[in-house]
Amino acid sequence: MNKVILMGRLTRDPEVRYSQGENAMAIARYTLAVDRRFGRNNGDDQQTADFIGCVAFGRAGEFAEKYFRKGTKIAVTGRIQTGSYTNRDGVKVYTTDVVVEEQEFAESKNSSGADGGYAGNVSRAPEPMGAGDGFMNIPDGIDEELPFN
Repeated sequence: MNKVILMGRLTRDPEVRYSQGENAMAIARYTLAVDRRFGRNNGDDQQTADFIGCVAFGRAGEFAEKYFRKGTKIAVTGRIQTGSYTNRDGVKVYTTDVVVEEQEFAESKNSSGADGGYAGNVSRAPEPMGAGDGFMNIPDGIDEELPFN
């Protein structure tokens, strides 16, 4: 079985290209910084991470292009795919990527603002006025029109 589950932050905005031909398909590449549970140096509490390349095809690639930005925390499931090619210098290069089968946000948009500066200078639209708990206020006398009790 070849199954990978990752959660991490994007190191930069996804790089998206489209295949050629009549049915062009989006191909999004991005790198996830995934924290390690344990440090490398004999119990050091120093934070370490692995940087894992991911590739999403089709609608998943279009979704990544539209919604994912540097610093976004996402969860990915997929499979590992290895390959190789010969570069311009004639050297054989081996590759390992996670081919994305599912991807989703791993935190709310509001909490990503407190991510330690991963997102850089991001301007956010003002939040709608509400009770301060994330819900809108319902005007008095509208109870009859609500589809639930």
